[in-house]
Parts: sequence; C-alpha cells; structure tokens
Amino acid sequence: MSDARKRTFTDEEALSFHQFPTPGKLAITPTKPMATQRDLSLAYSPGVAVPVLRIAEDPETAYDYTSKGNLVAVISNGTAILGLGNLGALASKPVMEGKSVLFKRFADVDSIDIEVTATDPDEVITVVKNIGVTFGGINLEDIKSPECFRIETELQELLDIPVFHDDQHGTAIISSAGLINACKITGREMKDVKLVLCGAGAAGIASLELVKAMGVRAENCIAVDNTGVIYRGRTSGMNQWKSAHAVETDARTLADAIKGADAFFGLSVKGALTPEMVASMAPNPIIFAMANPDPEITPEEVAAVRSDAIVATGRSDYPNQVNNVLGFPYIFRGALDVRARRVNMEMKVACANALAQLAREDVPDEVAAAYHGKQLKFGPEYIIPSPFDPRLISYIPPFVAQAAMDSGVARTPIADMDAYRASLAQRLDPTAGFLQKIQGVVLKSPGKRIVFAEGEEPSVIRAAFAFQNAGLGQAILVGREDLVEENMRLAGLDPAEADLKVVNARVSEHNPEFVDFLYGRLARQGYLKRDVLRLINQDRNSFAASMVALGHADGMVTGVTRSYDQALEEILRVIDPSPDGRVIGMSVLLAKGRTLFIADTNVTEMPDADELVEIACEAARAVKTLGYRPRIAFLSYSTFGNPMGQRSVKVREAVAMLDDMDVDFEYEGEIPPDLALDTAKWANYPFMRLSGPANVLIMPAIHSAAISTLLVQELGGATVIGPLLLGLQKSVQIAPLGASVSKILQMATLAAYEQDVVDDQA
Repeated sequence: MSDARKRTFTDEEALSFHQFPTPGKLAITPTKPMATQRDLSLAYSPGVAVPVLRIAEDPETAYDYTSKGNLVAVISNGTAILGLGNLGALASKPVMEGKSVLFKRFADVDSIDIEVTATDPDEVITVVKNIGVTFGGINLEDIKSPECFRIETELQELLDIPVFHDDQHGTAIISSAGLINACKITGREMKDVKLVLCGAGAAGIASLELVKAMGVRAENCIAVDNTGVIYRGRTSGMNQWKSAHAVETDARTLADAIKGADAFFGLSVKGALTPEMVASMAPNPIIFAMANPDPEITPEEVAAVRSDAIVATGRSDYPNQVNNVLGFPYIFRGALDVRARRVNMEMKVACANALAQLAREDVPDEVAAAYHGKQLKFGPEYIIPSPFDPRLISYIPPFVAQAAMDSGVARTPIADMDAYRASLAQRLDPTAGFLQKIQGVVLKSPGKRIVFAEGEEPSVIRAAFAFQNAGLGQAILVGREDLVEENMRLAGLDPAEADLKVVNARVSEHNPEFVDFLYGRLARQGYLKRDVLRLINQDRNSFAASMVALGHADGMVTGVTRSYDQALEEILRVIDPSPDGRVIGMSVLLAKGRTLFIADTNVTEMPDADELVEIACEAARAVKTLGYRPRIAFLSYSTFGNPMGQRSVKVREAVAMLDDMDVDFEYEGEIPPDLALDTAKWANYPFMRLSGPANVLIMPAIHSAAISTLLVQELGGATVIGPLLLGLQKSVQIAPLGASVSKILQMATLAAYEQDVVDDQA
C-alpha cells in the first residue's frame, strides 16, 4: 500500500496543520510570574546576577537554577530525513519540532530543535560540542549512516551529558523488547535465537549490538545489506561498523541466510522478505518487518504462508508496532532525573527489559479507549506496550534511572524510587492523554458528519475547521453563508481553502422534510405547523437536531450561545432518550493521576432513588464504552447510615434497589467521597464491595455535583472535561456557554466518538 493511500489527510491539510493558528508546533512559556517590577528585577537584572555568580563558582548548580536539567536539544543536519533522504537541515525542522513535541507530550521533557547546516562530521561535532553546555541531553536525529556512528561516539566522549542517536538506539530498544517477549511466547532462549538482519544501517547495526548485549550469540546473527550477506572476508561496501558484525558463513543472499532462522529484523525496503523466504524459516518464526512506510512483508502476506508466525511492523494499523516513542522520551526522562553523564548500554538494556515486562502485565482500562474498548492482552498480537499506556511515564524511567545509578553514570542518585514513580505519574497533562485516546478511535473511522449548530460564531468556525483539518470527520456549519464567510476571514481562514460545508436553515431543501417530522412530534403538545416552521427556519438547534435525527448528520455540537438547560430542552423536542437509557450529564475529572466520572452534573435536579439507579446504569454504560471498568460509589454526607438523615435515605434505597438487580458493574454506598476514593480508610468497613477506589461518583443532586466539581477544578488543580451528554438516541454534545475553541473541539470529538460507539454496538 502506498504512502498516499495509507494517509488519512491531504498535503494541504498537513501544511495547514503546521501553519495555523500559529506556524510550527512549539512555543516557549515562562515558568515564573512577570506581573510586577519586582518579578522583572528577580528574573533579569539585577536579580539574575546571583545565580550567575553561583553557577560560575559551581557549574553543577546550573541544574538547580536553570532549565538545563529538563532540557534536551533535538539536533539534525537533515541528511537522512525520515524516508525522504538528504533534503537539508532546514527541511528537517518540522520533523525535529515534532520530536520535541513528543518529548513534552509523553515525558514532560522540555526540548528545542536545532538544525545544523554542516554535513561534514567534524563540523557537526564542533557545533554540538560548543553548545552542549546549555542542555541536559542531546538527541541526534536523521543523520545519515555511517557518519552518525562517528558523530555520536565522539560527542559522547566530548560532552558530560547523554548523547543519543534515536534512529539507531530507539528502534533497537523497542525491537529488542519485542524479541524478548516473542521468545517467551515461542519458548526460546535468547542465546539460542538464530537472527537475520536485513538492512545494516544505523538502526540495524544498533539493533544487532543491543540484542547481542542481551544474550543473542554473535555467531547466530547474520547481517545482510544491499550487497548481500556481511561475511568475514567480504571487501565490497564494507566499513568498520559492518565489519564488527561479519560472521563465518556460506550464505551470500538473504534467501540463503533466512533458511531455518528463528527471527528476522527488517530495516530495509518494501518487499525485501518474500513469502517463500518466510516459509523456509524455523517453526514459530519471529518476523519484525520494520521498514517505513511499507514493511519488508505485510502481516497478511506472512499469514498466507505461516499461521505460527509472530509479526511486528513499524506501522500503527497493524498489531505490535515498533514505535520509537515508546523509548526515547522515557530514556531521557530517567537519564535527566539522575543527571546521567551518558546513555550507556546498561540503560538501553534496562529500558528494553522494562518495556517487555510492562507488555506482559495486565493492560489497563485506559488503553482500551484507543482501541474501541478492545481489551488487549499479552500474546502474539501484543508483545510491545501500546504508546497510549499511561503507565509508561511512571514505569520505564525508574528502570533507566536505576541502571544509570548501578553503572556509575548518575550524578544525583534517587533515594526513594517509590516516591519517584509517584512524581512521574503526575507530570503529564491528563487532558491531553485522555483526549488523544478518544481522537485515536475517531481517526480510525473518519467520515462522521458533525453539525455545529451555531456555525456563525467565530469560535465555532475555528473549532469546526480544526475538527475537519485534523481528519476527525466532516464539519457542517449551520448559518448564513455570507456571515459565516465573513467570520471565517476574520478568523484568518480562507473560505475556499477551509472547505467547510455551510447549511442555511432558512433556505435548506430539506426544510419540508424537517417540518413534517417535527410537527409529527409536537402537534399534540400545543404547536401549530407554523410554529414548527418557525422553529426549523429560525432555531438552529431544532434544525441541526433534525439533521441528526433524520440521518443528514451523525452528531451535533451546540451550547456556545445559550444555557445548557435551554439547549437541552430544544434538543429533546427533536431527539428522544434511548429506550433503555436516561439522559444525564457526566463530567470527567482528571486529577492526581486518576480519572473520575461524576454524574449527574446537569440534568436531574433532585433525583429520587429510582432516578439515581438509572443515572448509575447510564454512567456505567458510558464509562465502559470509554474503556474503563466502572466502580460506582453513591455519595452522601453519611457513611452507611451514620449519621442517619432524610437526604441520605434515597441513596440507601438506590443501593438496595441495585442489590435486587442483575448489573454488571461494582457499586457501593452511601459513603462520603474520602471513603470512596481512599482504600486506606476501608479498614473499619470490611464489607466494602468495591475491588478498588471508586472511579464513578453518583451525586445525590445536581447542586452537590456541580459545586464539588467546580470547586475541585478551581482550587484543587483538577481538569474537567464535559459534561458529556448521555442517554440520547443520537449523538449530541452541549458545550459550555461561551466555550473556547479547544472546548468546542473536545465536544465535537466526543460526539464523533459516541457515534463510533453506537456504530460498533450496532
């Protein structure tokens, strides 16, 4: 499959993504206040003189008084950009910016890209050596082989900070982790594995070095390049790095070498490994076809000749993706946190072993959200952790840091590794991780039509553009064409290039259909036909909801210009609740490394016991579709009847009603929030039925739900997403009044996600 066919975006969309709303993918944000003259004096002159003198006395204090300790330079000369070749230093900048974004997104490492125009290795070494003092680590990227070997090696000797060429070692670490687990599944010992490498470039050579360090015997490894097998005595196309892996063998071609081999590492080109070669391999072959964008052989081609193979590729649309993002962010995180002088072989081995071990553990519920709720499990199609696994940040760096400490390259050892793990889990923005999983699901089935009811609003237009430009679906704006286009231009968008569909409710050809439909619903509720006609022509919620109800759109977003209650009332005129559901609002609260779901936050003001049960069941259904296993707590000011009060009676009744029902989720109540969330307090209540801390909190009334959620958000540093509107027959989300572009985009993505769930269930 060609790169163009695989892509879910056009060239114009890729360019627009990098250009709007601000060119590039990085920005610098201050970490100290700049609100007063005193702040300015401390930040610059004269206050800055104090740390300057302190660092001059003791250079190590630069880690204490500057950002050096959490700053990595991503450096390239553009001689081997992705699969595009030598396109120059400046052309590599989008890639290097992207690498810096990944550092921040996955490991909270600050990073800046530096593009060096020099192609001579000595010049590159000189440049990096002279700026290295600024950084806590250097990530070399997209530098061609064999120059990259020399550049990395010499810089490691010249600089007293980690220097890491990810094109080599990132792939090596992830593929080695996969090999460990593939051997475990197939009953092999690493020392007995007969491995063939196809592609003796930077990543290939590094992969051989690492698997040998992990126990694969040198005599069992055969490397093949575009000339043929690298054997002892060969002179054509050789260099010192290839020569180090030459072996005594009669094999001269890949087809010769692969016969009877246990494992194949491909870092070459599409089609290098043929089905016939696969058929000649040993039983239960391990095939890592890692060429990008197209692997040496596809999993389908392997399956056609071998049903016993374990296959990994570099692609996200197949199981077992060898993805470097599983390695470099966490290696640098661990290295920086102990102020390591280098990334050595021990740290790389530790990272590979940690990744392999993590893949063998139970896969958390959060990962399932990226795979339509599919629960992944260690086995032939899951030998490498998912990049969406939230445990990576707290799991991998401690192994790397410990290896740095044990091997003597750490300046500042970590005394309390448990506390370190806990601090790592809290570093990342929980919103980004949660929404990225949702977006990942939506991107796998693009094409959902989401109608933005308030399509004349500039914020809505920008959100709709972002939604469509990200490939999440088709955005439909409801509004008058001239005003929408005018506001597009005010927002910096060219209406022709934005390519957003605009529907004018006053002149739509579907109005007669919508009027007949809505009049059929409202005729016996006091509405005349002219009233309904006015609703369709003038009320955009009625029009947009009719589009969704009658299949002209798959989902809807509204709420920016009117209150939640008003928007919901208008939608319910058009769209019914699900037959077996209940309309509720559920907020997602992200704080201190945990995800909580709060219901009902927006619909039923004072629910009785029956309604509390329905709210719990609806919330449990939604939480499961998001990939979590619901553990529900019915909250109250009392603890199992102490003190007894009138307002807690309905909560007790709701729990009793669930006791008589056949439900597939855990629940407990009535209990206060501290008991629901802190298992350490369960000692006095041995009858608690929850298997762990509650993750779904059912509030006794709207006021308690809304007040507590907002209070935690404002004072406790929590992030709140939503509320999500649940329980309708069609996918509709209501954004907060006056919502920002990002909030509207969130709700549109959730509307598309909810429709995906409906489609899957259908």
